[in-house]
Amino acid sequence: MSSAEERREHDGERFPDRERRAEQQKEHQRVRREPTGTAGPADGVGEVPDPGEVALHGVARVLALRAPQVVGEGLHLGIVAVEPDELVLDPEPLGHAGAGALGLRVAHHHVPTVASAAVARAEALELEVPGPFGTRVVRVSNPDKVYFPDVSLTKRDVVEYYLAVAEPLLRVLAERPTTLKRFVDGVTGEQFYAKRVPKGAPEWVDSVEITFPSGRTAREVCPTEPAVLIWAANLGTFDFHPWPVRRPDVDHPDELRIDLDPQPDTGFADAVAVAAVLREVLAEAGLVGYPKTSGGRGLHVAVRVRPEWTFVQVRRAVIALAREVTRRVPDRATVSWWKEERGERVFLDYNQAARDRTIASAWSVRGTPRATVSMPLTWDDLPDVEPDDFDVRTVPRLLAQRGDPHTGLDDEAHDLATVLEWAVRDERDHDLGDLPYPPDHPKMPGEPLRVQPSRAKRPTSGNTTD
Repeated sequence: MSSAEERREHDGERFPDRERRAEQQKEHQRVRREPTGTAGPADGVGEVPDPGEVALHGVARVLALRAPQVVGEGLHLGIVAVEPDELVLDPEPLGHAGAGALGLRVAHHHVPTVASAAVARAEALELEVPGPFGTRVVRVSNPDKVYFPDVSLTKRDVVEYYLAVAEPLLRVLAERPTTLKRFVDGVTGEQFYAKRVPKGAPEWVDSVEITFPSGRTAREVCPTEPAVLIWAANLGTFDFHPWPVRRPDVDHPDELRIDLDPQPDTGFADAVAVAAVLREVLAEAGLVGYPKTSGGRGLHVAVRVRPEWTFVQVRRAVIALAREVTRRVPDRATVSWWKEERGERVFLDYNQAARDRTIASAWSVRGTPRATVSMPLTWDDLPDVEPDDFDVRTVPRLLAQRGDPHTGLDDEAHDLATVLEWAVRDERDHDLGDLPYPPDHPKMPGEPLRVQPSRAKRPTSGNTTD
C-alpha cells in the first residue's frame, strides 16, 4: 500500500464522515445539463477559476455561484434565469473578465450593465461576539467561500473554530504584538504576513508599536478580546504569529521558544525523540517547557521567563540549550544554520528567538491541505500522537474533553541565569560563540560570517598573512 493510500485509510478511520462531506461538496459544485438556450455575443472564451470550474461544450449549464466574484466588465453571458443560489446560462457567451474574475452582462443587448456582485456571494453573517469589553458585532463576508478544498472547509468553518478556541488562544496572544498570516483565497492561493494593522480595522482592534531589526517601526495588532480573532479570520487569517513579548515592554521577551525542525528524511518521531532530550536539558537549567505540534512535522517548546533579558540574550540562551542537546544526541540533532551541514537530523532553529522572528501560536490553524492545528500537548502525549490528529474539526472536541494542556505555562516565570552561564562557558572553554543571524537582520557584533561553508574562501599556500 502506498503512503498516500495509507493516509487515506487512516483518515477514514478517524474521520468517517469526511468522504461523505467531500462527496456532498462535489455534488454541490457539479455542473448539471439544462436545455439549450439562446446564445448571445461572446468577447472570447476564458477560464473560470476553481471551484466554479465549468466546461461548456455546446449545451447550456447551471453554474453554482458559490465562489466566483462577479466584478468588472468584458464578459458576456446569456442569462436564462437567476435562481437564489444558481445562475442558469447559455454556453456560448463565456469569456474572461481579467484578474481571475467573472463579469456578467445581462442578455439585453441595448442595456450593457454589469450584474451585481451579490449574485455570486453567499449572504454575509453578522456575529455578536461577547468579550470583556462588551459584545461586538463582527461581519463575516462570503462565509461559504471554500478555504480548504481537500477537506471541504469554508471560511465559516474557520470562524466557528476560532470561536470555539477563543479562550485558550487569547491566553496565548493577549497583549502580544501579533502578525497575521493571511490566505485570502484559501490554502491554495497566495499567502502573506500582515505586520501592520490593516486599514479599516475597527476601533476596538488594539495595537502596539514594535521595532524591526532595521530600526523601522510599525503598529501591529495586539489581540485583547475574542472579536479580534473573528475579525482576523474574516480577513483570511489562518495563523496568528505572536511576538514573545507583551506590552508595554516589547523589547524584553517573556517567552523563550525552541523550534525543532525535522530535516529531509527525518520526521515527527525524530522531533519527539530530540524533544525528550531537550526536556532533560531544560530541567538541568531550572526551566520548564511546554510542547506543542507545529502543525507540520515539527515541534515547538515554550518556556515562560522573566522579562529581564534582551532579544540578543534570549537568543544566546536558546543557542546554549540547543548546543547541549546536540552534545548528547549529535547523530539526531544539529544547530547548523547551513542546510548543507544539517544532514538527516532535527534542526534546533535558534533564530526563531531573534527579533521579529515568530512561530505560529498554539491553537492556530495552519496553511496545510488538511487544515491542521498547532496543538498544545503534555510531554506524556508526545509519543502517542501524530500531527494530523489535530485539525479544525477535531481540536474543539479535544479542548472540550480535556481542557488546555498549557494552563500552567504562566504559573511561573523562570530565571535564565544558569543557561546564560552555559553560553559564557561555551565561548570561553570551547570557542563556541555566536551563530549566524537570518539574512534580513543587520550584521550583529560577534556574529560569524554569513557565508555558506562550501562557498567560503579558504586561504591557499603562499597567500596567508601574519
